[in-house]
Amino acid sequence: MDVADQAAGSGSHLARLLGFLERDPDNLPLIADAASAALAEGDPEQASGLIGRYAGIAPLPPALVNLQGVVALSENRYEDAAAIFGSLLRGGVGDPGLRFNLAWAKAMLRDYEGASELIDEAVAAASPRAAALKVQALHHLGRLDEALDWGRRLADQRPADTGLMGALAIVALDAEDADLARTYALRAGDAHDGLAALGMLELDQDHVDESLALFDRALAASQNDARAVLGKGLALLVKGDSGQAAELIHRSAGLFGSHLGSWVASGWAYFVNGDQRRAREAFEQALAVDDNFAEAHGGLAVLDVLAGQIESARRRTEIALRLDRNCFSAALAKSLILANQGDAGSAERVLKMALSAPIGPEGKTLAQAMVGFGWGSKGRAGG
Repeated sequence: MDVADQAAGSGSHLARLLGFLERDPDNLPLIADAASAALAEGDPEQASGLIGRYAGIAPLPPALVNLQGVVALSENRYEDAAAIFGSLLRGGVGDPGLRFNLAWAKAMLRDYEGASELIDEAVAAASPRAAALKVQALHHLGRLDEALDWGRRLADQRPADTGLMGALAIVALDAEDADLARTYALRAGDAHDGLAALGMLELDQDHVDESLALFDRALAASQNDARAVLGKGLALLVKGDSGQAAELIHRSAGLFGSHLGSWVASGWAYFVNGDQRRAREAFEQALAVDDNFAEAHGGLAVLDVLAGQIESARRRTEIALRLDRNCFSAALAKSLILANQGDAGSAERVLKMALSAPIGPEGKTLAQAMVGFGWGSKGRAGG
């Protein structure tokens, strides 16, 4: 029995195909099958080499060009993948699977408009993750009603699509429809985004320990779920663990990128932890994302009071209240200006007030108020 016969009789499918290729090295269908098997068995480098081997013998057929793109996706080379899939689409290959692959690459490149346009109901029917990706893309674009309407049509047809349910739960959360968010989150099962949504809902009801358990489950499923990282940080802030809370919330802000609420919550967490420099940096980052966000102006006003910069604090407070007359941080800044009149030694009193004294129109403490920035229009989540 030679090597090829031994490979054919044992080992993985890829190993058997490679054994056959030793006997027939220029067999193009065999090379193509081996490339597909290599990718399926988690060896993109081998797959890429086999595709190159095919290309050295004959022009690549569309199926192998597509496989090249899938290899690029698996290696996080999203620009390469988008270029490959785009060339196929322009060449007349327009099957739903290809459109989904291109949509995925575009989403990874933050081209959410392009991703959304590629996914229609035919693509959603052909690719298991396409429906959720469409909802997520529309969410990133801030088109919450459209995302909910589009997803709702498919949700009843696909009750077992936990990815879609999780994506819809997060959109409903940011649309401030708590009942709908809970409905979708419960239908999402163990999907990490559904668990994160449930955690946020529990936290908003001051069920802190229950929320922490849900966030931990979400993070066990996906350690970089930004919403779960943020939620866990907020829950720990409410419990008084400001050190760990600050690091988690700051990490979530980096994961989100443009989520205003997480940058503001990061600023307050650092403030409560006594790090005014990093608090200021976080509030300034929120303004860099959107200089019309009242809470960032208000947070900087509080820090200006502590620094004795009363005129700057008054100016920032006026801006914050002009943008949002119910701005929580502006209410705190205004009370501090009146109470402290620029006393630079008032930091301890400010911290105590921020942690425990009911302030603002809803009578919440700082830690409780920051929970609101984890979801809903206050935080402008964007996915």
